[in-house]
Amino acid sequence: MTEATRPSIRLEHIHLEHDGDVAIITLDNPGRRNALSRPMQEGLVALIAEVRRSPGVRAVLLTAAGNAFCAGADLVSNGIPPGDEHLTRGQSTRKVMMEMSNPIISQLRDLPVPIVCALPGVCAGAGIGIALAADVVIAARSASFYLPFMHRLGIVPDLGTSWFMEKLAGRARATALTLLGDRLPAEKAEQWGVIWSCVDDAVLRESALAVAHRLARLPAHAALETRRCYEAASHSGLDAQMQYEADRQAELIDLPAFDEGVRAFLEKREPDFSRAAAPTTNTNQGDTA
Repeated sequence: MTEATRPSIRLEHIHLEHDGDVAIITLDNPGRRNALSRPMQEGLVALIAEVRRSPGVRAVLLTAAGNAFCAGADLVSNGIPPGDEHLTRGQSTRKVMMEMSNPIISQLRDLPVPIVCALPGVCAGAGIGIALAADVVIAARSASFYLPFMHRLGIVPDLGTSWFMEKLAGRARATALTLLGDRLPAEKAEQWGVIWSCVDDAVLRESALAVAHRLARLPAHAALETRRCYEAASHSGLDAQMQYEADRQAELIDLPAFDEGVRAFLEKREPDFSRAAAPTTNTNQGDTA
């Protein structure tokens, strides 16, 4: 299917378009600073599924309209799920998180194609989990991260935010940001290793799209295998990780992508991995977020 025949999909508060082999998912409710409404969450699940079943898509760019990426959960339109005779308010909230919100992160991390996230402005609350689920995060200089959970609401982070922040920023920094509620500017986030890079606001989209197109040239299995490798490393000893690497290399060396890479090396050219058929995805291999 060519770009011309791939339809754009517009849902409430979110839409999907294509730039060549890159799928662009845009959170689109700038009047509410792209707060996570229920329609936006449902739409994100639907668009992730659409990307997964689109064979011509080789990378994803996740971004947002306006000057904010996501203000977190939309407490105005969503409200807090009320309790009933069977569930407390907290239990109702947990049910929504487990059935709709948390699967967004799991499905992003399980996409076989690489994901670039472009942050045009503030990324707060649950939006942090969505942003950091990407493989490469690029932020505008005006962007910042804000964790309002504890100091404004008296709750802990959600949508994997504590998992990502502890691994990327470190426990001391993640804890202080959560308790104090201080904003983390994009430039400092880059210095701390929370994001890949920080660019001028005016060139954010073109910079992120260029990175997405670079990633689209990788083997079809590159993103998923790389995620799994580093997730395994985060809880493995050295010997166990070397065993994991050896096992995965043994399987990947038998794939057409490796043959193309070797041919390209010998012929002194860049590899064209689009010639190599994608392997069957085993979603149970390794750990995912």
